[in-house]
Amino acid sequence: MTACITGWAHSKFGRLGEETVESLIVGVVGDALENAGLDASDIDEVYLGHFNAGFSAQDFTASLVLQTSDKFRFKPATRVENACATGSAAVHQGVNSIEAKRARHVLVVGAEQMTTTPGPQIGENLLKASYLPEDGDTPAGFAGVFGNIAQAYFQKYGDQSDALAAIAAIAAKNHKNGVSNPYAQMQKDLGYEFCRSESDKNPFVAGPLKRTDCSLVSDGAAAIVLSDVESALTMEKAVVFRSMAHAQDFLPMSKRDILQFEGCNVAWSKALKDARLTLDDLSFVETHDCFTIAELIEYEAMGLAEPGKGAQIILDGVTQKDGKLPVNPSGGLKAKGHPIGATGVSMHALTAMQLTNSAPEGMQIPDAKLGGIFNMGGAAVANYVSIMERIK
Repeated sequence: MTACITGWAHSKFGRLGEETVESLIVGVVGDALENAGLDASDIDEVYLGHFNAGFSAQDFTASLVLQTSDKFRFKPATRVENACATGSAAVHQGVNSIEAKRARHVLVVGAEQMTTTPGPQIGENLLKASYLPEDGDTPAGFAGVFGNIAQAYFQKYGDQSDALAAIAAIAAKNHKNGVSNPYAQMQKDLGYEFCRSESDKNPFVAGPLKRTDCSLVSDGAAAIVLSDVESALTMEKAVVFRSMAHAQDFLPMSKRDILQFEGCNVAWSKALKDARLTLDDLSFVETHDCFTIAELIEYEAMGLAEPGKGAQIILDGVTQKDGKLPVNPSGGLKAKGHPIGATGVSMHALTAMQLTNSAPEGMQIPDAKLGGIFNMGGAAVANYVSIMERIK
């Protein structure tokens, strides 16, 4: 046990046209410091997660944190990027600084403003998280990449009806959970039948994936304060990293079995081993449902189901909020939204809320003791797992 989350803040996610990247950052930084009971002068180092693909015209953003307070001036501030896992990459860098004893308190911020970008450019930006020599001409952009993964999964494992039912059930679960998350972009229970059926409002987007199978284009920000354990134990609250793991895989999908999400499996296996835990010990998981097929395969990669058997997990209710292992009680990326740089930081902030029994009413998992986080960049390329536990 080397680092703890001792404070956090979370903006609303959604279409926040009145905001800028700067205002989003400044808003959550001030709130996170207040939540931790610290001043900007107490922070030794800053990491900002911000996607490196052109959503913001202001592309040199680490120093925007300094706009919050002059007391941040001359402190180390670094922008971190690793595709859709950018937020967790920033979090892990902050923990590394504390483990190396270079800092006692580290501020980690994730922010993105996506919705002011024209639709075609959004698709181009997101596709940069794939291997362009292979995927650069994929129809429907990054959704097309995961549409191809879904089609390959269905073909390999047979009954498309069960698989389609499973991804619809995942979408319905996450939208139902999102109703209780005041930070979520979409707080509406769409229901299973709507998610299962093609319609004018839920058309097919890429392969077997419909609109309800795809995460939302979002604006938003989140921030956490990390502290060493000695300092954290003198503070109001402390959620410790029992373990964390990062497994980076090949970028080209042709060099790996894309249906295995092997990097996800490696990261989960290492994190659980280092924490001396099993999945059965966890109270809940926040996982990276950029597309519903991703959550389905992640069930298998984390060890909840054998390969090709992930559908049974959701259809049996295992990952429902009242199931054996609730997955995405926040509503996940599917309902909450997916502002790229903010997503991983958001996962850590919401997990800390759960473990301190301070999650929003209706979202709180009763008596939550241990939480798992999986944040993924690209198609299972950058794989980050954190396992968290409250110690104060």
